[in-house]
Amino acid sequence: MIGNKYLKELYEYPDEDTSLNQLLELLISKNIEFINSLHDPIDLELCRGKEIKYLTKISALIDYYLQIHDMKVPDWIRDERLRFDKPYYHSRRISDFEKIKLQYTNPSPFKIRNVYFDLEGIGRV
Repeated sequence: MIGNKYLKELYEYPDEDTSLNQLLELLISKNIEFINSLHDPIDLELCRGKEIKYLTKISALIDYYLQIHDMKVPDWIRDERLRFDKPYYHSRRISDFEKIKLQYTNPSPFKIRNVYFDLEGIGRV
């Protein structure tokens, strides 16, 4: 179970794309309550498989955002359990060439988790 109320609400959205957009809005608006809530550790032992997958995707976005804005990244965000064995590409329609390109052009918060986003698609960050 995801203990953070904000992340739990985002996880429970029926549409993952909408959830990710809401997350990006919270990050870009520098919602201080949300950002401060990230510093309360999440017990990943209590999270189910689908929750871990979701947290892996959003941890890459959160880590990236916090780094580019020179903010402290909470330890739980960099937990080794928040990584995929196989590459995950957020875009549903992507060519093999584009996949290779994303692997080379995405910053380290994405590469270390094996999570790849089109940076133009998350451009609000």
